[in-house]
Amino acid sequence: MISVHQRHQILESLNSLDQGQTEKVLEYIRTLLHARKDESHHQKMKREALKEIRLALGQDRTLRPNF
Repeated sequence: MISVHQRHQILESLNSLDQGQTEKVLEYIRTLLHARKDESHHQKMKREALKEIRLALGQDRTLRPNF
């Protein structure tokens, strides 16, 4: 489970994105939601999503996966 503090940090990070970055993050999340439910594939997609989100947020910020 993600703590309330971590959720707040994620929301703050998303609020700091410009419109283009926000759309990219949302589109990536949508593709994750519609991805196959194969567990290994799902875990790979989650890792790739976190990498993409880290890149979108900038190199100075890091997100720690909770899985």
